[in-house]
Amino acid sequence: MNERGILTELAIQFALISLVSIGGAAAVLPEMHRAVVDVHGWMSSETFANLFALAQAAPGPNVIVVTLIGWHVAGVPGALVATTAMTGPAFIVAYGAAQVWERWHRVQWYKTFERGVVPITVGLIAASGWLLTSASGFSLVNYLITAATVACVLFTRINPLIALSGAALLGLTGMI
Repeated sequence: MNERGILTELAIQFALISLVSIGGAAAVLPEMHRAVVDVHGWMSSETFANLFALAQAAPGPNVIVVTLIGWHVAGVPGALVATTAMTGPAFIVAYGAAQVWERWHRVQWYKTFERGVVPITVGLIAASGWLLTSASGFSLVNYLITAATVACVLFTRINPLIALSGAALLGLTGMI
């Protein structure tokens, strides 16, 4: 496939993913993974997990992972196309939702709808976590590190980067 075809595919894939990204880019990581690893074969699961980790380590929004995926697939043009495709439709939907919210947020059916969307978002984010854990390698140590990081985030106010830094140190020392 030529570069124009790849850029078109990137635009289509991320525009479609953008439209279901309730909860942000992290909530649709399984679909991103399916599109770029399983459907198109643009990268391995390990590369995908590494790009996500790099995006999380960098300051800024979670959507940076899309930019890194686009860059990996098609260089700078790919980064620009993927980022625009992911943020453009989501911006339009968010703007429309803000208009709807402004008009209906005091009505009971709308309040019920808002409460109903929360479990969907939590489920999508949990699926993303499971996907990244699976993609990072199937070893007991990896699962224990992931579980410890999740416990750290859920039950303490400690920054998750401290747990991730600890895991990185274990990796550097060769313990994992």
